[in-house]
This record gives sequence, structure tokens and C-alpha cells, in this order.
Amino acid sequence: MNNKDNPRELAARAICKIETEKAYSNLLVNNLLKDCELSKGDKALATFIIYGTLDRQVTIDYYIKKFIKTPIKKIKPYTLAVIRTAVFQIKFTDRIPNSAAVNEAVKLIKKSNEKFNSGFVNALLRSVSNTEIELPSGNDINSLSVRYSCPASLTAILIKDYGVNDIKAFLEDSLLAAPVFLRVNSRKISAEELAKRLKNKGISAEPVFDKALRTEGLTDIEARQEFMEGLFHIEELACQMAIEKLEIEKTDSVLDVCAAPGGKSFTAAQEAFKGEVVSCDLYEQRTNLIQNGAARLGLDNISVKTLDATRSNFDKNSFDKVICDVPCSGFGVIRRKPDIKYKPISCFDELIKTQKAILNNSAEYLRQGGKILYSTCTLHKAENEDVVNDFLKNHTDFKVAYMHTFMPHKDGTDGFFAAVLEKM
Repeated sequence: MNNKDNPRELAARAICKIETEKAYSNLLVNNLLKDCELSKGDKALATFIIYGTLDRQVTIDYYIKKFIKTPIKKIKPYTLAVIRTAVFQIKFTDRIPNSAAVNEAVKLIKKSNEKFNSGFVNALLRSVSNTEIELPSGNDINSLSVRYSCPASLTAILIKDYGVNDIKAFLEDSLLAAPVFLRVNSRKISAEELAKRLKNKGISAEPVFDKALRTEGLTDIEARQEFMEGLFHIEELACQMAIEKLEIEKTDSVLDVCAAPGGKSFTAAQEAFKGEVVSCDLYEQRTNLIQNGAARLGLDNISVKTLDATRSNFDKNSFDKVICDVPCSGFGVIRRKPDIKYKPISCFDELIKTQKAILNNSAEYLRQGGKILYSTCTLHKAENEDVVNDFLKNHTDFKVAYMHTFMPHKDGTDGFFAAVLEKM
């Protein structure tokens, strides 16, 4: 049996690759599932174990450290991945018997190149399985880190920016399933009509505001008839709300400088239905996503360009509205991409220079009286308010028309920052 036949082995290999190669979980998992020979149920089990293990890795390691004398980093990579996935099954799910989690983990080690660790793995997992361990209950950085499985370094930064209460609530939400939000294609259907169609197929779809639906139980999205008909696109609620604050008019010319996979451009094109949207991104494979999405939705007022947003690409005063959703650390979406939590903070230092360059360039393209949306999916204030404030110091002809940090426990959205800046 190989990893193509075994969901637990696929999960362990994925966790190992994410750890050792710093691979992005969503891309890696999609590729592994596409190439494997698992049943639909086994694919679901593998996915559940992978993302559950990533979600809870700090807490899992806390359990492991209770039963080992050597540093956790000295455990062989694949052995550690198998242990982590097994501890997740033991401590965080009732779907899998503890004995099955332990036995299957030992089997995986025995047939691997690290089979010499089988006795160690067996003893460790049986200890974890048979021992009740209390998690720290305090509200200090280390306690919150362990309890909500967020590295202490990131927990400390977030608390510094927002305080203990907000970050405790945010971290609680980060371990819950993230809702799926749809943006209804107003050119083809109303929100009420789409919600009715989905409900007739057993999918909960509740209007949140004008053209947004919150769904439950929506899976295999791209295979859905409604998706193929171009009746909606997936777009997180905070993104939709931020675009609304840009107040796009039907005849506006709109530029989206970092657009892929295209959600904000699609929403803008539906609003500027008698205008135009120029949708850009750095790589051709990403601009292809925008092109394909626009075709599916029937949005013929979008033109797509492959461009570097840190460079000057358009004439001054060319657009009424500019969308500037910049690359960021992504700390606001850790419930969707849990591996982001474990990337060193230093990985993101260069991003702030990029963010400033993109915003400064984008402002040049805006006509007087126009508005620019600067947004990120992070809660890191150095990438949010600090970038905006730096921009305003150097651009006295701009003022803040709107600024808000969205949080799950307050807004029902992902963590997200949006500032609308108006050129006076």
C-alpha cells in the first residue's frame, strides 16, 4: 500500500512537506488529491486530518512535549508528521477511535525509511491517548498560544496591536470552520432567486446584504450548475463590503492592480456595467484565472493585463476608482490557511516596501475626486494603518473616506483591513 491508497499516509506526507519545504497547504493538498487514487470519502478524511493538524499544531506539540525528553525539532521529519496527525486524531476528533489512530500511525512508520522509530511512536501515542492533559487557562501570551494553537511570536504581535480581549476572540474564531460567501451576479439573477435555487438543492443560503449570500453545505463548488452558469463567484464578505465603500458608479473606469483570482474585479464590473474594469496581476497563470472567471460570469467589460504593480504602468489621472488589494502576511485568514501562522514573522518584512510602492503608484492613476481602496487580509497594523498613514503624510491631496478593520467576532467576516482614500 502506498500513499495513493492510504488517506493517513497522504496526510502525513502533506504535513511533512508543508513543514520541510514550506509549501502552501492549499496548493499542495489540491495537487496531492488530484494525483491520488483515493475514494471521495478517503479524500475527505485526508483533507480533514491535514487541515485539522495544521489548525492545532501548537497545541499538538504541547501534548507531545509532555512525553519526550529531547527537543521536538530532533524528531525525524516524517516521524514527527505521523505523530502530529495521530495526536490530532486522538485529541481533537471523535470520528476516529484512539486505537485506530495509534495502530495506523505505527504501521506508517514501520513501512517508512524511519521504521526504527516505530517503538518510540507506539509508546508516545499510547501515552498521549491514555493521559488527560489540561491546557493552560490564563490569558498571557504563552497560554493563549497553546490553547488556541497560534505561535507565541504571532500572538504577541496581534495582542500588541489589538489587546488581549479582541485577539482572544479572534483566535477562538480561527479554529472554527470558515463560512463560504457568494457574490451574486446581478447581471444574471437576483440574490433571492439564487438563494431559492440553492435551498431547493438542500444548501443553506442566507442573504447578508444586497448581493451577498452566506452558505452552509456548499461543496464541489465548481461542479455546481449555478457556478457553471455564472450566477455567482466566491468572495469573502469583508471584500464585498469594502468594494461597496468604494461607491463604484455604473459608468466608472476602474483599475484593479493586484486582481487575481478576480473576485473584486468581478464585483466592480457588475457595478460599472456601463464602464470598464482593467484587471491586472503579476503572473500570466494568475491573469488567466481572471480571464476565465470573467468569461464564465459573462462580464465583457473586463480587460486583463499581466503587469507588475510596483512599476508605473498607466497614465496619470486615468481612472475613477482604483482597487489596491496588496500582497500581505495574511494573518486575517488563518482559519482558511492555517499554515500562514507558522511562517516566521521576518518572512513578511519586505512586504511593507512592496505595499507602499503599489499604493504610491496606484494613486498616480486616479483622477481628482476619485477613490482608491487599499486593502489587505491581515491584521498586522504595520501593513495596514501604518502604510495608510505614511501615504497620507506624502500625499496631502488625499483624505480618508472610510477605514475599518474587520474581525470575525465583530463583523462575521475574515480578518481584513480596508481604507478608502479620496483624491481631493
